[in-house]
Amino acid sequence: MSTWAIVPVKPLRRAKSRLADVLSPEQRRLLAERMLRHVLQVVQTAPQILGTLVISRDSEALAIAREYDLRTVQEAGSPELNAALGRATQVVAGWGGDSVLVLPADLPLLEAKDLGALIDRGSEGPCVVIATDAQRDGTNALFMRPPGAIGFAYGEGSFSRHRQLAHAAGIRLREFHSSTLALDIDVAADLQQYFRYIEEMPSLAREGDMHE
Repeated sequence: MSTWAIVPVKPLRRAKSRLADVLSPEQRRLLAERMLRHVLQVVQTAPQILGTLVISRDSEALAIAREYDLRTVQEAGSPELNAALGRATQVVAGWGGDSVLVLPADLPLLEAKDLGALIDRGSEGPCVVIATDAQRDGTNALFMRPPGAIGFAYGEGSFSRHRQLAHAAGIRLREFHSSTLALDIDVAADLQQYFRYIEEMPSLAREGDMHE
């Protein structure tokens, strides 16, 4: 099985606007970059992933991806995420990928073992595997085999919509649960949970102080 990861990235300097009350603009940019680098490093260490495609309209995010020798696609203007992911999936299929794994760039606790276990759940026949967030609202990882097996429905409530799309298409659906994969950072409570974790695991800390 040849699985490609697709990582969509919002402009780093405009990321995490819902944290404006607790982080300065530069702290939010630093946080977004830190999480992006973490996700890219993890996907490179997962042996089940053949390659990674990063899509963004942010030249800074794409430059970071190229530091890791990853494929990139620059979106023009203000593209709609689901349409952009659909185009990226077509590109990956054209490269011979028989499955795709979509990962957001804000998963600070993601581990390679999460990706391996999730992909293994979709190793037999046409299949969709979904990992949701802690609130069971969003989609923190979406695996599909073959590429384009279902459409993309990201946005509020995407977990439920992706499940509905899989059922409507008659595609076998599996869910994957992981506490490290479930944490994405959108609001202050998510940020505090992340801080508690890196305080327990100092090796994850990077330069820059976002506690201020």
